Amino acid sequence: MSDERRRELGKTDLPVEDELISSFNRLVEEGAERIQRTLVAMLTTGLLGGIEVGIGVTAYLAVLYETDNQLLAGLAFSVGFIALLLAKSELFTEDFLVPIAAVASRAGSIKQLGKLWGGTLVANLLGGWIFMWIVMKAFPQWQETVTTSAEHFVNAPFNLQAICLAVLGGSTITLMTRMQHGTDSDPAKIAAAIVGGFLLAGLQLFHSILDSLLIFGAIHAGAEITYVQWLGWFGYTLLFNILGGLLLVTSLRLLRTKDLIQKRRRESPADPDALHGD
Repeated sequence: MSDERRRELGKTDLPVEDELISSFNRLVEEGAERIQRTLVAMLTTGLLGGIEVGIGVTAYLAVLYETDNQLLAGLAFSVGFIALLLAKSELFTEDFLVPIAAVASRAGSIKQLGKLWGGTLVANLLGGWIFMWIVMKAFPQWQETVTTSAEHFVNAPFNLQAICLAVLGGSTITLMTRMQHGTDSDPAKIAAAIVGGFLLAGLQLFHSILDSLLIFGAIHAGAEITYVQWLGWFGYTLLFNILGGLLLVTSLRLLRTKDLIQKRRRESPADPDALHGD
């Protein structure tokens, strides 16, 4: 279809589908809201995000303990992503698309993005660490289950397979975020959360936050796993989660909406920090 014909059919003069425009506007508006939060608000939503992922990990361990079925356990984990969605909390790996769209559109700055990423990451890990201590004290019978799950990650050799698993982990959750922002339907958003949770946990993709909580749970349960081992795994997983989310989803999404980004940039001040008082 020609650009002229698409303009005739759409509500705007841009050669982009109306649904895409609506989705893009949601991305930028939510990204601007996230990126302009105070540090206290960022840390609070990040702590809650870590706790809510911990709820998903609890469901995962319960089903894995009872059934020894990885796919069923992965499906159970989805409750954590549903909680994140409905409670409007923050997960670090959800921030590879939404706030970057805001920065690209000059609705926020790189400095603000760095504050959001750093604050959310630390708060997610802290909230998850605390929550997993409570879980393992409440369910000591899960010690062997959580230890086996954690060892799958910390004992994995750093090779091409590990890199690809981490890249897929980052791209999967970023795609989940993209799907949720592509619709106004709550059932559709919940369906996306279920799909994302199933793929990440059911296929044991490497995810820096989700799998860190399993490792923390094993440490709390007395497994012979150290924080040094966790940090070695976490470092490269975090890097390739970011690359997967940025390269396989975010960059292509921004390219797809480049006309809208340029329009937003023309309408925005040159210095986002000046507008938002940072």
